[in-house]
Amino acid sequence: MVDASSALPISRRTDREDEIPAHRHAQEALARNKREGMDLAVKARVGALSVTAVMLVFLNPNWDVIWYLFLLFCLVLVGLAQRRVGRVGQSRAELALLFADLLLMTLALLVPNPLQTEVMPTALIYNFEVFQYFFIILAAGVLTYSWRTIIAIGNWTMAMWLAGTLCVWWFGRTFPGLTDAANAMFPNHPDLAQLFDPNDVNWDLRFQQVVVFLVVALILAVAVRRYQMLVLDSAEMARERTNLARYFSPSMVEELSTKDEPLGQIRSHDAAVLFVDIAGFTAYADGRPAEEVIETLRAFHARMESEVFAHGGTLDKYLGDGLMATFGTPLPSDDDAARAVACVLGMMNRMRALNDDRRADGLPEIDARFGLHFGPVVLGDIGANRMEFAVLGDTVNVANRLEAMTRSMGVRAIVSDAAMSAAGGADGFHRVSDQVVRGVADPLSVWVMD
Repeated sequence: MVDASSALPISRRTDREDEIPAHRHAQEALARNKREGMDLAVKARVGALSVTAVMLVFLNPNWDVIWYLFLLFCLVLVGLAQRRVGRVGQSRAELALLFADLLLMTLALLVPNPLQTEVMPTALIYNFEVFQYFFIILAAGVLTYSWRTIIAIGNWTMAMWLAGTLCVWWFGRTFPGLTDAANAMFPNHPDLAQLFDPNDVNWDLRFQQVVVFLVVALILAVAVRRYQMLVLDSAEMARERTNLARYFSPSMVEELSTKDEPLGQIRSHDAAVLFVDIAGFTAYADGRPAEEVIETLRAFHARMESEVFAHGGTLDKYLGDGLMATFGTPLPSDDDAARAVACVLGMMNRMRALNDDRRADGLPEIDARFGLHFGPVVLGDIGANRMEFAVLGDTVNVANRLEAMTRSMGVRAIVSDAAMSAAGGADGFHRVSDQVVRGVADPLSVWVMD
């Protein structure tokens, strides 16, 4: 069966994943925050663009404003499409839509309105400080909780805005007479003449805009990255709590989760150790379909596990067709032995109910055997990179051997006198003559249930 040590795996984080972690809780947490962020981003985009549309109608109550309203509607559609394809990690579809988003914004801001009847220099658009509308996309991108998205917005906006400005400078409509008029207005101040020249794209200001935008994007990317690390830390704590819940009762999980390093201290105290095993399971499994064998084990383990947790015990490990449970680990209490004996009785009742169901289904009964001992154990972490919480000592060996002795003695359960005395007795058990236990110098007084 087992030796004197038992190992309960408690996963500990030993390094920091730079990329998306593989474990389930982190993936689920990032995916959940991604979905929530995309929903917020879409709502923020729709709200911001709606406000912008109202503002444009107020500032330009002419029919040519329809062109800008149409472009705003296209931006809303792109945002909805990004919500549909958004996921954790790199997504080509999401990046393609982000590129289309920024390209559409650039065209909307720099391409002359085809519905506008009044002819003006193309570069005059810069006088309206239209670049600030890119901050709407940047702010919405922050809500996606993706630092890569923020950096992509910063880099692509810089490239598209400068490329668009180059096109305006090279291909844009100009009126040389307006340049001459500006120069004539300020003959001794060329800087002022350039500032008031509607044909000038003013490259200095265009570079200033994109540099500031890129700096803001990088700062926001760092902030989003820090938030993502907080999400991962929260997911890590949720995973550790889930791992604890696999082995400890809910009340014990609640207590352990509030303590600093509750499992890291090496210590020794009295605890009850219980072994449960199915007698003759190897013969039962021989020749039966694997699905039936697994379903039998699942039904057995589920009932035994629920009884362990119902009595405040710790599920140390599954042992194939059996299991090991402890009471008083990692933290002892005055009624550890009493809860362990009550757990044995509860398990026997659950086995009777399980066998009733199996008989009704035409399946053979399961013969479970129990061995319980109470005494000193040593507890602490073992391992190097992968830490495990171990329960060690002769008490573990004796409990294991008491369970094995149920076959030779023809009984269902054996409880040591040490455990029964600490529990204060229990109905259904009777004391028998002292028994020789392998590895124990003196015969042990035990209690059995037929």
